[in-house]
Amino acid sequence: MTRLFNEPAAFADEMIEGFVASHGRWVRRVSGGVARSTKSTPDTVALVIGGGSGHYPAFAGLVGQGLAHGAAMGNLFASPSAQQVYSVAKAANNNGGVLLGYGNYAGDVLHFTQAQERLRREGIDCRSIAVTDDVSSAPLEERGKRRGIAGDLTVFKVAAAAAEAGYSMDRTVEIAERANDRTRSFGVAFTGCTLPGAENPLFTVPEGRMAVGMGIHGEPGIDETEIPTADELAELLVAKLLTEVPEGLEAKGARVVPILNGLGSVKYEELFVVYRRVAQLLAEAGLEAVDPQVGELVTSFDMAGTSLTLFWLDEELETLWNAPCDAPAFRRGAATAAALEAGDVDLAEAEASIPEATDESRAAAVRVLAALGAAKDVIDANVEELGRIDAIAGDGDHGIGMERGVRAAVEAATDAVERGAGAASTLHLAADAWADRAGGTSGALWGMALRAIGDAIGDSTTPDAGAVATGVAGAAAAIMGFGKAKVGDKTLVDVLVPFRDALSAAVDSGQSLTDAWGAAATVAQQAAEGTANLLPLMGRARPHAEKSLGTPDAGAVSMALIVRAIHNTFAEAKAAATTTKENA
Repeated sequence: MTRLFNEPAAFADEMIEGFVASHGRWVRRVSGGVARSTKSTPDTVALVIGGGSGHYPAFAGLVGQGLAHGAAMGNLFASPSAQQVYSVAKAANNNGGVLLGYGNYAGDVLHFTQAQERLRREGIDCRSIAVTDDVSSAPLEERGKRRGIAGDLTVFKVAAAAAEAGYSMDRTVEIAERANDRTRSFGVAFTGCTLPGAENPLFTVPEGRMAVGMGIHGEPGIDETEIPTADELAELLVAKLLTEVPEGLEAKGARVVPILNGLGSVKYEELFVVYRRVAQLLAEAGLEAVDPQVGELVTSFDMAGTSLTLFWLDEELETLWNAPCDAPAFRRGAATAAALEAGDVDLAEAEASIPEATDESRAAAVRVLAALGAAKDVIDANVEELGRIDAIAGDGDHGIGMERGVRAAVEAATDAVERGAGAASTLHLAADAWADRAGGTSGALWGMALRAIGDAIGDSTTPDAGAVATGVAGAAAAIMGFGKAKVGDKTLVDVLVPFRDALSAAVDSGQSLTDAWGAAATVAQQAAEGTANLLPLMGRARPHAEKSLGTPDAGAVSMALIVRAIHNTFAEAKAAATTTKENA
């Protein structure tokens, strides 16, 4: 369990503050994460990596000369927002383009892709590499669906060395992709991990048993066995990885970097005992181990577990792997760099201006704030249940992420209303805040939804039922277009689409917004309950589909709760207006 924390919601921010305070020789705090505090070579590619916090040394511990130029740091087990990634990339840019590196998780893909598109619109050459080394998360023929775990290190290290050596963007990307193609990982866990303030771990393993094929966000394993001896575990890990020798290679005579990674609470001494047998098995298979790594490199908070990675080298990759680097958690040879000077960093951040709005739209913004407040109240009341549902086949952080997001949205909307914003601007600012603070897939999707509704209602008129229905339709289109989920995949789309259809039909029939929204909210609740009968085909729950059968999707449930809570604010406003009219 996590014992040392203050306010759980502030843990990630306070952790980053302490990390920067203790590692100022390497890193500086920037909006969204950290960047090098040393000078980089101008006109070279900048590698910006990132993901959720809770995995140290990944990701901030890998920022330094010869390694990453910056790290976008999300909340615990939640991807950084697009805004965070963008901000770190801007701070790290050397005018040679930016390569974004991250693990292949739905939220990371969404947010990093959004940031990439924004950077490209500004004329910055931006590319991405999503690490896919975990052999347990998808079959070989679907390698593109695999998640990234400890193989992040090999891909990031050689890509950074290529950038440091002055490789072009095209060559740096080719190196990163080649390293990813030649990296395989497989892991096990003995206990789950517990986030700060949580009473229970994200998943549990029965006493004396071992989860096989777990992920670094607390995703349960794909199998379960008796806990083996250290030698038996080594044999399991090596045997599994040797079934996937990269295409075109042979095991005999190959040179590999083995990485035996501790996930948080397995002691180094235990890892050394396991590696003793790993080294023997690799030699027996005709493999030559190059620069073995044994220790904590990509962790999962306090999870008790370990993973083995094999990185299959060629001459160029080996040279880049051995190139000097100097980061807080990973060092090679002699890498030196001069510290940044005050004039090298622009710390000014201007407050976003508020567009002009009519009185009618400013009045509507107050109703938007009330709706967001209702959403906050219902999420606060159900945060633990949403986490419980999500933990059955996912990583259990949906409730926490939704809570962070909606609270940030309410704060941003409150500030917007106080500054005289209209309804659209209030929703836009709330959308950005939700996506920024929540991170993860849900943060990205709810940010899209609020922004789409804001686009439809504008800042000049009182929103009518037709405009709101158009906004909801736009939200559905944006979410499905970006996330690629469809009805039946067991996601919030299974609620959003029937809600959209019911709302549009009711509005088209002449119903008021209050009545139409209420009817659609009932449909949404029924649709959320219906997701219990579906198997997940998207996101982190996909590898554990059968475990979720009989349980509704957490994202679908949270959406149904929110649209019902929003209807209550409409009904209350309508009742209050009727009373005022009667009294007049």
